[in-house]
Amino acid sequence: MYHKGGVRYEPLALPDRVGLSDAEALAKAQAHLAYMRKRHSVRQFSTEPVSAEIIAACIATAGTAPSGENHQPWHFVAIGNPEMKQKIRLAAEEEERAFYSGGGGDEWLAALEPIGTGVEKPHLTDAPWLIVVFAQKFGMTLDGVKYKNYYVPESVGIATGFLISALHNAGLVCLEHTPNPMKFLNDLCGRPANEKPVMILPVGHPALDATVPAVAKRKKPLGDILTLLP
Repeated sequence: MYHKGGVRYEPLALPDRVGLSDAEALAKAQAHLAYMRKRHSVRQFSTEPVSAEIIAACIATAGTAPSGENHQPWHFVAIGNPEMKQKIRLAAEEEERAFYSGGGGDEWLAALEPIGTGVEKPHLTDAPWLIVVFAQKFGMTLDGVKYKNYYVPESVGIATGFLISALHNAGLVCLEHTPNPMKFLNDLCGRPANEKPVMILPVGHPALDATVPAVAKRKKPLGDILTLLP
């Protein structure tokens, strides 16, 4: 985290160390893979409530992610207020209407066809929580001095991955929703101009009739995504 003034490098003995045998490590890796394969991006949510404490714990996990120079250039706004969720849905659907009426281009719209998306976004009001992810393009000290953040997209992407994994670990589902543009979220969430909204995550339990697109289960085989150079 950025500190104004003469902060110097000070080595700290590794606070936590996990020692596993190769067999134990492989078993854990395979078990984690099996569990993560149960993660799905869901568009149909139950209105069953989720406690704020669960959401806060998952966001705290996101806050442990590594970041460029440890500046932690992110902020998460968790919204459970129905009126605010309705405003976000209306604004998002307005942007989506322009996109699906041709603004997205033929190639992009064709790529979305197997996913089954459209203008209507009921998940933005059905899900008990919306988590808006903001990326801090630059930081500000408490006395108003601007400082540079580094590797912002990479850092925020890693933190968002931590968050999605934590939500899945808590038995919840989410959807990676990215209306474009999202500038309206700054005013709605009361966030400063140096922060850019990059994603909305509707979060909750899946509806009893929830579905996922069949194409979403088609993952590249390991040989297509891995090169081992022992």
